[in-house]
Amino acid sequence: MIMKTLYLMRHGQTLFNLRGKIQGACDSPLTEKGIEQAKIARDYFSNHGITFDSVYSSTQERAVDTAEIVCDYKNVTRLKGVKEWNFGIFESESEQLNPKVKAGETSYGDFFVDYGGESGDQVQNRMNTTLLEVMEQEEHQNILCVSHGGSMYRFIQKWLSQEQIETIKFTNCCILKFEYSNGQFLFQESISQED
Repeated sequence: MIMKTLYLMRHGQTLFNLRGKIQGACDSPLTEKGIEQAKIARDYFSNHGITFDSVYSSTQERAVDTAEIVCDYKNVTRLKGVKEWNFGIFESESEQLNPKVKAGETSYGDFFVDYGGESGDQVQNRMNTTLLEVMEQEEHQNILCVSHGGSMYRFIQKWLSQEQIETIKFTNCCILKFEYSNGQFLFQESISQED
């Protein structure tokens, strides 16, 4: 049984993060702090002797820029399947407009579908399908993929218990480490920077 490793990482802080704006399909650039966070992540990997067979990111600028900094501007493959949740007409509006998650629920569910966005299940399915395809590539043993908070959260809801999820700090440039074998992701640890 060959065990592979996935490092799933959130992008650095962006202008919209700083301004409290909903940022899904729309984009904004990394702030100076976001660039610094990406450099800290790069140093973490370097200091721990972690190298990657391949580096992936979502097609969105904030993720691509983060991935390029982390891998010293080597080749980054862009994947639409790991983009952020599309929030429809809520894009670039105040985060105060995000719906409240009801008691007992752990996702926005289908809320954004009526507003031109995606359902939670759509996000989870595309994330899971894309990451399975990445990890099943024969030459892949140690992979970095830079994605987004909402889409990462839906992905881990498939593979982690709620108790495990509650231990993770979803800071910008947080890193989630998984071991992968036979179509299964096994969560190992989360590495978060202090905000």
